[in-house]
Amino acid sequence: MVANFEKSYMSPLEYLEWEEQQDIKYEYINGEVFAMTGGTIPHTTIALNLASGLKNHLRGGNCRPFMADAKVGISENGPFHYPDVMVSCDERDKQAIKFIQFPCLIVEVLSPSTEAYDRGGKFQQYRRIQTLQEYVLISADKIGLDCFRLNDRGLWELHPFVEGDNVHLVSVDFTFPLSLVYEDVF
Repeated sequence: MVANFEKSYMSPLEYLEWEEQQDIKYEYINGEVFAMTGGTIPHTTIALNLASGLKNHLRGGNCRPFMADAKVGISENGPFHYPDVMVSCDERDKQAIKFIQFPCLIVEVLSPSTEAYDRGGKFQQYRRIQTLQEYVLISADKIGLDCFRLNDRGLWELHPFVEGDNVHLVSVDFTFPLSLVYEDVF
């Protein structure tokens, strides 16, 4: 859900200051900004369902879930993205104002126009986040969830889930039926 805004280079600080003045959200990659276009109702419902489940599960603990309006910075200089859902349990993010920098879990709801990038280039960028333990991709047009989990050898392993499965997100110790994310969608 990204459309290129313009090709002129912008520094990370210029981007952060400029974006505060905009009516819509923009991602920042290698000095370029990309407008975030609107998602579909199923896309939004899936993200809300998971974020609500995470909020209930994490309530009263050290971890905080965030939704699409919260930006993640791969570093203080970017790139900057807007994941559909993310969780941070890191004390350094407790006072964050502009962006989260130390998430343990990032979730993207897939659309046909973004799936290749979410699985490829974006995942490559997210893997640079030292605290990231799980990257979850949820299909919006069929029931299915792929969880990429960092193993004890530092390698990312794929854990696919299909209809009828229970999903366990190890990073936040949250187990739920896959049907939870698809409530009111199919």
